[in-house]
Parts: sequence; structure tokens; C-alpha cells
Amino acid sequence: MIKLHFHPSPNPMKVLLMLEETGLEYEIIPVDTLKGEQHSPAFVSIAPNAKVPVIEDGESVVFDSNAILLHLAGETAQFASTSGPARAEVLSWLFFVATGLSPFSGQAMHFLHMAPEEIPYAKNRYLKEVVRHYAVMDERLSKREWLGGDHYSIADMAAWGWLNMSPYMFGEAGLSDWPNLERLHSLMSERPAAVRAQAVKDQFTFKQDFDEEAARALFPQNYAV
Repeated sequence: MIKLHFHPSPNPMKVLLMLEETGLEYEIIPVDTLKGEQHSPAFVSIAPNAKVPVIEDGESVVFDSNAILLHLAGETAQFASTSGPARAEVLSWLFFVATGLSPFSGQAMHFLHMAPEEIPYAKNRYLKEVVRHYAVMDERLSKREWLGGDHYSIADMAAWGWLNMSPYMFGEAGLSDWPNLERLHSLMSERPAAVRAQAVKDQFTFKQDFDEEAARALFPQNYAV
């Protein structure tokens, strides 16, 4: 059985969605990152970057959410073509999310809600990059049903985890300025696997308050002497 080291943040959620979509058996190992549990020696021994998610799949340990999606797609032969143009499309959009949408969304949320001081340039810089990435995906989805092409894939799952956070960045408007992207997110969120993933997430209680303990746990380098 796969062990998923999990916190209900965007990157672990996309792995949880993939597990639900594939029907693989798994066990959730909660890691409360706002309490600093990701820095325990036991966790760092399998996750050298001290971040979730991580899976233990038999003798294989895989960290980084996108590596996990690729691993599971390879193990199950699901949600990613194995060769040719279709695979090229899925990989291109998966890494568009991995290297663009994901880090810019994370930084936008940080400077909007977590930074200890107001830095207008940083807020504008990262939020505008999120907007730009949304626009690129929206244009793509005006021509294709899914990010990776004609079929639902790990590229869409990778995006879903971060699209869930659009209200955190854009308030009630959410994805309304990007109708094709909003369609994708709604379609995915209605899938039985996504509904089950949200229900699994809600079975666990994690720290909610972003206080000094949480700041020190998430950004220990900011407090290093």
C-alpha cells in the first residue's frame, strides 16, 4: 500500500487526486507543516527538502508532487500517454504548471497573506505572473478540452491543486476572468475522484492559524541567526 505524507495544500492535493483517480490503495500520513512536523529527522530522511508531498511506494520513495504524478502514471499506465505527440503535450503542460503556475502562485499567496511587511512590488510582480499564466492556460483551453490535449491527464491534475487557490488570490471573482480555465476547474472538481479527495482531506485536522509558530515552521531560514 502506498503511504502518502500529506498536508491539505495544493501540491499534496493533486497527488491525492491522482491516487483517487487511479484507484490505488493508499494510507495518509498527516504532516502538519504549520507546526513544523516536516522538519522531523524521520521525515527529512525521506524528504530532503522538508516539504510535502512524499510517497512511499514499496521500495520506492518519491518526493516532489510532479515527480510523484509521473511515477504513478508510469506505474499504472494511466493519465499520461507513453510516447509520441500526445505525451509531448502532457509533459509540456505538466512542467508549465510545475515551473510556472505553481511557484508564482505560491509566491503571490505569500506576499498577499503571509509576508510580515507590505511589499507592493512583490505583490504586483507575482500576482501579475499568475494572471499571465492563467491567460496562457485559458487560451490553450479555448482550443483543446484539456491542458494536455484531447484527454484528461496529470497535467490537469497538477493545475487543479493550484486553481483551487484562486479565491485566496482573487477573492470572490476566483477564475471568472478566465472562462475556459473556470470550465476546466469546475469539470475537474465535479469528478467523483475529486469529490472523494476533498472528503479525505476533511477527515484530518491541521493547524489553521498563521502565527509566529507557523511562520517559523514554514520559513525557518528567515529566522536563522
